[in-house]
Amino acid sequence: MPAPQSPVTPACPAGREDPAQAPESPDSTTARAKGRPRSAAADTAILDATREALAELGWGGLTMGHVATRAKVAKTTLYRRWPSKNELVVDAVASLFDELVMPDLGSLRADIEAVVAQFADLLARPETQAALLALFAEGTRDRQLRRRIREAIVDPQKRLVRQGRAAAQARGELAPDGDETTAAEEIDIIFDTIAGTVEHRVLVSGEPITTEWIRRFTDLLLGPFPHLAEG
Repeated sequence: MPAPQSPVTPACPAGREDPAQAPESPDSTTARAKGRPRSAAADTAILDATREALAELGWGGLTMGHVATRAKVAKTTLYRRWPSKNELVVDAVASLFDELVMPDLGSLRADIEAVVAQFADLLARPETQAALLALFAEGTRDRQLRRRIREAIVDPQKRLVRQGRAAAQARGELAPDGDETTAAEEIDIIFDTIAGTVEHRVLVSGEPITTEWIRRFTDLLLGPFPHLAEG
């Protein structure tokens, strides 16, 4: 319902359209970083501009130059933060998913329904759809990008399942975990079931996610737990 590790990149990694605009040397960048703290406002402007440009231009048309122009920052500022287009786009999408929160509404049913509704609303945004579909398509051709999608978007969002599970266990709705390995496997399956179903309905089938649909979906998820199914 998906913290990236930035790999070391060559001088002209994929996605850089202008080698002459390569980032400054490590010593120069380090010296400037110490004297000029990274701007959160600039980061937000860059990530917003990336999603806007991706929705308008598509993956192939998007360049770091387009993003820098839209965000009103220098290319060197952009490259100091994100060495390649792949890393930039993944982080721009990941920042959207950071908006999702697992509420504690007093029951596992209510928590599931609330987080599914949040996820559906997020996927309904045109910028989210354009960014995700572009990432998925490019990821099928780029193994490193696919790994980065998993590390920066998918794995961090499993926190939602862990939080919801822990809250249900604290309320006595679910039994405590037997062992860490089994719990981790179950969390993966639950996440894949929820995220995969919602993404397929919105991005592939193009069908609406209504309150009734969420209720029936939750019924199926809680089917193995009769004491929760009608909670």
